[in-house]
Parts: sequence; structure tokens; C-alpha cells
Amino acid sequence: QVQLMESGGGSVQVGGSLRLSCSSSESMFRFDAMGWYRQAPGKQREMVAVRPKWGSSRYADSVKGRFTISRDNAGNMVHLQMNNLKPEDTAVYYCKADGANGGGWGQGTQVTVSS
Repeated sequence: QVQLMESGGGSVQVGGSLRLSCSSSESMFRFDAMGWYRQAPGKQREMVAVRPKWGSSRYADSVKGRFTISRDNAGNMVHLQMNNLKPEDTAVYYCKADGANGGGWGQGTQVTVSS
């Protein structure tokens, strides 16, 4: 099973920015999609951004225009650039790999946005 590890979380004030990174033990090109998800206390895990192997990235309506998902050319890192952060962005953020032959989740990284 692929090993995914997130980094870059932390605490930031409203309007600030953070860049999350996810490293993979395997080339991400073997997966159908890489994505970022988040889970706030007491809430279900939700999709934030997904970058398919082919086609356009998808974003949750709540983050459109503020977050950008990207993948490095080597295919072993995926990033989430988060700008203009809001308190409602506070959550644990998870990296996910999806593929017909399997995938996996990272362990998560905490993002806290304070006013």
C-alpha cells in the first residue's frame, strides 16, 4: 500500500496562507487521482480538491478561488496552496491517492485559522 505523508500544517491568522505538501512512496502518476480532504471536529470528512491524472482539477465550492492543488513534475509530491484562510478552514487535512489497483490516505496535518 502506498505511504503518504502530509506536511506544512500549522496555525495562521485569518487572511493568511499555508502550503500543504504530500509526499508519496510511489509515483503519483500510477494513481487515477490525488486529492486533499479535510475533517473538522464533529464533522464528516469532505473533499477539498482533487487532481485527476487526466483532466481538470476539482474544488469544493467553499475553497474555489482560494485554494490550488498542484503536482510536481516528478510525480512524487502534491501540494495544496491555501490563501485567504478563514476560521472555517480549520481542520485536519488529509492527502489521498485513488487508483483502480489501490490507494491510501496520509495521517493528516492540522490547520488552525484564528481570528
